[in-house]
Parts: sequence; structure tokens; C-alpha cells
Amino acid sequence: MALAGNVVERGSDYGPGAAALLLAGISILTALGYQYLGGYQPCMLCLIQRYAYYAAIPALFVALALSAGGYRGIAATLFLLVALGFLVNAGIGVYHAGAEWKFWPGPETCGGGQSLSTSAGSLLKDIEGIRVVRCDEAALRIFGLSFAGWNVIASLILAGLSGRAAFAAARLRKTA
Repeated sequence: MALAGNVVERGSDYGPGAAALLLAGISILTALGYQYLGGYQPCMLCLIQRYAYYAAIPALFVALALSAGGYRGIAATLFLLVALGFLVNAGIGVYHAGAEWKFWPGPETCGGGQSLSTSAGSLLKDIEGIRVVRCDEAALRIFGLSFAGWNVIASLILAGLSGRAAFAAARLRKTA
């Protein structure tokens, strides 16, 4: 680790790690925007695919802080865990997109997760207003890809960036 006073210089792991953090944040904000502003309700598989982003964003932030503080071994481990998480997420996205294209059946339990009222008077009204969101039907396609398809692309890019940051941090750790 190269010290300049009490500040550790940013290494070659910081750029890809910061890019992964930025892209992960943009990706999940886009998904939430389509849901809350665009009115596209996510299915169960869509919600499951968001878990990688919810875990990766704070993990990437911590990894960047550790790297900047000179703790590159721990940072490399976190970056690697994020990369593996996004590879798994890409696999879930491929399964989801394949179900949408009818290459294979989707999960039997996939049918939406809207909450119902707890009062008996409005329960019937709530039930009448429920719109079931299916995992095997794409809500929207942009340039031919569904949200699941775009998630595969984003997850693979994020896995690549995080993996690159992990190997760079590990390499910097050995040279320090």
C-alpha cells in the first residue's frame, strides 16, 4: 500500500468497484422507478432478482472504503462475493427470461404478492382489485428484452466489474 501521509492511494481496484456500485444503484433505482412511477408490478422472480442489488450496494460501498483504507484483502473478498452473487443473479434472470419466452415452465407458485386489507369491510373490495402478476409473461419488452433479460445483462456486467475489482485488490495486496 502506497502511503501519502495518512491517506492510502486508490489502486486499480477502485475504478471497477466504484463503477459496479454506480451501475448497481442505477439498476435498482430503474427497477423501482418502473414499479412505483411506471406502475409495473414485479412478480415473485423479479423481487428475488433484486436481492443481489440490495446486498451488493452496501457490500460494494464497504469494499471501496476498505480498499481506500488499505485493507485490500478484505476488500478483495467482498468484491469476489459480490461478483459471485451477481453470477447467481444472472442465472436466475436466465431462468426467468426463459420462462417468459416459454422455453421452460416458470415456478408454479409465481402469481404476485400484493397485500390485502385487514378489515373485513374492505377485504372483498381488495380481492376484486388484485391483478395477478405472472412470472411467465413479460410485463414490458425494451429492444426485445424483458426486465429479466436486462437484469441478466446488468448482472453479468456487474459480476465482471466486481470480479475485476477483486483480482485487482488481491494483486495490490500482494505488492503492498
